[in-house]
Amino acid sequence: MATECIPDIFGFEGVEGRKVVAAFDGGAITSNAGALLLGATDRAIRMVDRLASCFVDRRSQAHVEHSVATLVGQRIFAIALGYEDLNDHETLRHDPLMAVLAGKLEARRADCAAVAGKSTLNRLELSKPEPSRYHKISYDAEAVDKLFVDLFLEAHRTAPSQITLDLDATDDPLHGEQEGRFFHGYYKSYCYLPLYIFCGRHLLCARLRRADIDASAGAIEEVARIVAQIRERWPEVRILLRADSGFTRDDLMTWCEQNDVDYLFGLAKNDRLIAEIAAELAEAAEENRISGKPARRFKDFRYRTRKSWSRQRRVVGKAEWMIPSTAESESDSTTKPRRNKKNKKSIKVGDIDLATLEGRANPRFVVTSLPAGRHQARALYEKLYCARGEMENRIKECQLDLFADRTSTGAMRANQLRLWLSSMAYVLISALRRIALATTRFADATCGTIRLKLLKIGAQVRISVRRIKFSMASAFPYTDVFRTARAALDSAAL
Repeated sequence: MATECIPDIFGFEGVEGRKVVAAFDGGAITSNAGALLLGATDRAIRMVDRLASCFVDRRSQAHVEHSVATLVGQRIFAIALGYEDLNDHETLRHDPLMAVLAGKLEARRADCAAVAGKSTLNRLELSKPEPSRYHKISYDAEAVDKLFVDLFLEAHRTAPSQITLDLDATDDPLHGEQEGRFFHGYYKSYCYLPLYIFCGRHLLCARLRRADIDASAGAIEEVARIVAQIRERWPEVRILLRADSGFTRDDLMTWCEQNDVDYLFGLAKNDRLIAEIAAELAEAAEENRISGKPARRFKDFRYRTRKSWSRQRRVVGKAEWMIPSTAESESDSTTKPRRNKKNKKSIKVGDIDLATLEGRANPRFVVTSLPAGRHQARALYEKLYCARGEMENRIKECQLDLFADRTSTGAMRANQLRLWLSSMAYVLISALRRIALATTRFADATCGTIRLKLLKIGAQVRISVRRIKFSMASAFPYTDVFRTARAALDSAAL
């Protein structure tokens, strides 16, 4: 209970005969002291200043309090620290850590903080291509796109012999009347359909798109731009595109074949494809019957669609026979209505009709330009194609940890900028992980874990004439990681 004599001191239950009191008298304190590592990472890769150079600032510079670099950096650092909303900056602008990251401790105006508030940041995000009275800052989309690839290239000391570019589309649910909103039948919601391109953990493209398009729409333009920029720096590198069946389109595969780019795409199954691996499915079914365990076979063959493909291509089929769980079997027999099989084409595997065993046969297919001599069917599917799933974890980091799905402004152009700012926050933390944490226990940690364990550190801030000291908790459990990370960033800055 609160003490009666001093209203600003709060009393709590005592411990071993001693009073427990609390008061808001600690002075300048931050809960984000670990973000000093983010500032050091930015200095190593020079991301914020280069992103700021992608903007055109038509404000009268004599009256500018917060530069574009301050605004952009403030927004990226805040997202990395878990502050997704612009309203957070009304209090965050007074955090001494944000002032240190911005490189300015005080504003020129007495009524202003060192970094910007929500209104100024909102004008940045709502910038338009043509200046107006309240929106005088605009961004150059081509320059931002180029910066993502430049940061990827600079992360390598030497040119690799081969790289794999993963493409994927995902949903970005919308809950308002945003420009470009559309109801997507597959995701069963109003959403955007952003396109992501990764190379391992490196993010090369984050393009916001309407949802009333094919998943592969615009992929050729994005891939052509990225491949050209990569080959300008690494002319001898072999490039492989990898994606699911949503990108298996003849125009994209033809572009790859004409531009010396390999591809490995999922291929949606159909009756003709399943018939091609009927013998392999029969063998897998027999092995499953004998061993009681899942069994799989692979077949390499040439295939061409009846209408959509311009040529035959190499296809690898996986003939897998699964064991349905007891729960699935019971559910199928007691709660699920029987499907009408009258109009379903029957496919026989020996004496077995696949139409009656959909839960046990699990055929899958991929189409590729990679030669069979160097990439055997099983390894191609299991080792190379299935590794594509790792990209899903990267997208989850962007959306769940760094709020890439926070596209709640009315204009699509503004939402694209928000997506880029979240993506740059991912690039920054990914660079911290690559440069400073590679030899630590956080080498494979997610962005959310790095934030929680290493960036959210409470500290008292003391500012004197000669220095600014962040006094962090002596009991912080990851002091060894912090020390290792700081040393690595010092080396990277040399």
